[in-house]
Amino acid sequence: MSEDEMEKYKIKDRQEEAGTCIMGEMRKDREEEPEEKIKQLEEALANSLEINESHQKLNGKLHSRITELEQDNLELHADNKKISKQIEDQVERARKAGM
Repeated sequence: MSEDEMEKYKIKDRQEEAGTCIMGEMRKDREEEPEEKIKQLEEALANSLEINESHQKLNGKLHSRITELEQDNLELHADNKKISKQIEDQVERARKAGM
């Protein structure tokens, strides 16, 4: 083997090694990327579930408060009708009494 052939062989060998190293790094990157992405997605899911839970609790409290206010409104409406009836009755009695 001549020196030129030997040099070409060495260069080719180095290129193959470099290619193998590069391919290995690329493979490693591809393997790590999905794991990192999965980790990020799992964290995002956990945060979303936590927010959802707090929103459900708040929604439940708001629903309870709305129910209370609706009940108060019904009671006030009934009270207003009673008071209105009492006033009408008093006015009617006053008229009959000659006022």
